[in-house]
Amino acid sequence: MNTAAGSQKQLDRLDRALSAGTLGDVANLMGELSPGDIAHLISSSPPPFRHVLWQLLEPEQEADVLNELPDELRNVFLEEMQPEALADIVGKLDDDDVADILQELPDALTNQVLEVMDEQDRARIETVLGYSDDVAGGLMSTDTITVRADMKLEVVLRYLRRHAVLPENTDAVIVVNRKDQYVGLLPVRTLLVSDPGVSVREMMDTTRDPIPAMLPATEVARRFERNDWISAPVIDDDGALLGRITIDDIVDVIREEADHSLTSLARIGEEDTFSTVLHTAPRRAIWLGINLLTAFIASSVINLFQGTIEKVVALAVLMPIVASMGGIAGTQSLTVLVRGMAMGHINKRNEGWLIGREAMVGVLNGVLWASVVAVAASLWFDDWTLGFVIAAALIINLITAGVTGAVLPLILQRLSIDPALAGGVVLTTVTDVVGFLSFLGLATLFYM
Repeated sequence: MNTAAGSQKQLDRLDRALSAGTLGDVANLMGELSPGDIAHLISSSPPPFRHVLWQLLEPEQEADVLNELPDELRNVFLEEMQPEALADIVGKLDDDDVADILQELPDALTNQVLEVMDEQDRARIETVLGYSDDVAGGLMSTDTITVRADMKLEVVLRYLRRHAVLPENTDAVIVVNRKDQYVGLLPVRTLLVSDPGVSVREMMDTTRDPIPAMLPATEVARRFERNDWISAPVIDDDGALLGRITIDDIVDVIREEADHSLTSLARIGEEDTFSTVLHTAPRRAIWLGINLLTAFIASSVINLFQGTIEKVVALAVLMPIVASMGGIAGTQSLTVLVRGMAMGHINKRNEGWLIGREAMVGVLNGVLWASVVAVAASLWFDDWTLGFVIAAALIINLITAGVTGAVLPLILQRLSIDPALAGGVVLTTVTDVVGFLSFLGLATLFYM
């Protein structure tokens, strides 16, 4: 049986034990699971069961499980702990993980935890806390292994053997000078197969650029992706080594970015799957209210042509087609641009090309589907003028949708507004207004 199948079988047994209420069996089964599986079990359980599961954990499991929980759920458990207990738990984690935890807690509780930590640990954590969690400095761990360039490889090997445990994901030893400034990397694979008598300087890699501490986390993730890194050194403005970032931190960044993009497009923000009604409803109500306001704007456009609609009732039947087609076309363009931004593909050099591409796609799809809808509407209502009107409106709206979907994210980004969060509402308003205005305006021109 493979590991994944084994873990799933254990989780299934645990679910049955939970349903039966046999907590002794639940505790025993949880002792066999990995921290990640336990965190998954807790986060996928409704609130009443979460605290029960947490209380069944062994003390030595708590730190690793906490580190795997989603931020919002993790904070619920942390805020219920005494500072001493919290300091004991975070003391078992890497600096970057501790910083992630403390940055999410109230300042008063964070200060209490730092006060009960020993001086060395506190200094290391405060170094990472000096950076926000969306830049390289906030992702790094200060747990590094460094050597000098003039050392022999045999000396480096003896030095490594003196460590009881190496930092996780150690694929290279970091080479620094006497001022602790980054010089290069000595890959472990090179160290193991090279002549022990040669110096680090002869075998180290000086082509790997370090990561500036203030580099945005998304750009750090892109560099890891492009170069297939396992770890990377982090430096300050003077080139001094501060720490290193490892691939597990980057996986978290990518996962959070993907989650943010998905929830933002739905305009629900960061929301726990099992949030309570009172917690969930207000968050969604805000964006529903904004959407209602934009719907009133579109409705006011329709109201301008009330007389035309009363004369040609078929317009009311066909209006949703124009608005819906524009909304879908705009969303397609918007999604492509937002995804391109997230992947770092968009820049001033290619913005114009993308806008032009989306405009031409709007033209081609507009002509295609306008022809189909024109024939269908003309046959349905036995009115070829109506077919022409809706065809023209569809072409106008699909071109507008394509251009707006491409331009809008660029404008919002320059205004420091999240395109994924706000783009959909603005885009829907534009396509509805333009669709109704063009359709009803042309109908007024031909029928009134």
